[in-house]
Amino acid sequence: MKDGPVIASVAALIGDPARANILTALMDGRALTVSELAGVAGVTVQTASGHLTKLSEAGLLTAEKQGRHRYFRLSGADVAQVLEALMGLAQRTGAVRVRTGPKDAALREARICYDHLAGEAGVTLFNGLTARNYLEHSEQDALQLTSEGREFFHTLGLELKPLEGKRRPLCLHCLDWSERRHHLGGALGAAVLDMMLERNWLRREQGRALYFTAQGRQEFDRRFCCNEAA
Repeated sequence: MKDGPVIASVAALIGDPARANILTALMDGRALTVSELAGVAGVTVQTASGHLTKLSEAGLLTAEKQGRHRYFRLSGADVAQVLEALMGLAQRTGAVRVRTGPKDAALREARICYDHLAGEAGVTLFNGLTARNYLEHSEQDALQLTSEGREFFHTLGLELKPLEGKRRPLCLHCLDWSERRHHLGGALGAAVLDMMLERNWLRREQGRALYFTAQGRQEFDRRFCCNEAA
């Protein structure tokens, strides 16, 4: 069976500007209502409903009803990963012009990619773990934790067994669209971001941007930067 028609079908869905805006708005892992997504897409609620139906039928979104509202979210981290890769391709090929400004700077420094850390901070974390031999590639090029890596995350208070019991891979490398290098995804990437938010190393406001607290920046640099001692 040829994959061309399948790829073309998904690409056509993502390629519509309104649907692309809807999908991008959901990349921070939140669930949003039809009216909220209509505002993001710049279309009427009726038009947004049509787009959401198509995206849901294609398996890119899932919906959940609560009270009078239906909430939509990405169907999985793999959807966010594809969107990140497309953003990087658009930047590299010149399809998108980079606009400088505080908002863009914040997104480049640290942001959410579905449920894990992306941007400069995400790439720094990935590089730091790799440089310290906490992460390595298997013969099949899959990303995996070393014994040193397991000990490191144990000292951070992260329990790995519950993460390994999930259907989702423990470690994934996700291509960062602004840095064009890898950041850490998978169940471990999500757990690390949750830990940083719970410990107030990072704070989250509306949108995808994340902001380091003073203590958080010190802890992050000490534990994850390549030029710092663990």
